[in-house]
Amino acid sequence: MSDANSNPGLSVFFTVSVDAVDLGAWTTISGLGISISTTDRPDTAMTFFQHHLPGHITYSNIQLGRPVSPATANVINWISAYHMLPIPTAAQITCLDQSGGIVMTWQMLGVTPVSWKGPSMDASQPHIATETLELAHMGFM
Repeated sequence: MSDANSNPGLSVFFTVSVDAVDLGAWTTISGLGISISTTDRPDTAMTFFQHHLPGHITYSNIQLGRPVSPATANVINWISAYHMLPIPTAAQITCLDQSGGIVMTWQMLGVTPVSWKGPSMDASQPHIATETLELAHMGFM
């Protein structure tokens, strides 16, 4: 089974870049989706047909998560630069398999940082320090 189409995408991770800024590898992603509003319209000639007319497309926000790493500094620097000059940018999320092969790539337009959350620290309960990044976007290319 060496066919690239047979890879089910198990044990994947994600790399994210915004314009020329590499935000590093991420272990979780959620919210990657599209919603298309529709208007139902019955057929006037045949009573058992109903048409669904497409309307506005909505893209959900993307949440990324990972353990804190040296690449966290790139995220903070990108958000700080965006805050100084808030121009929506292009981004690319690449899903990679365990050997580093590309499973899928999503390219987005109009990317805007929505939130970043760093780790909560408690010396009495050691755990992996994680960060989350939420991105809004205008759509896929």
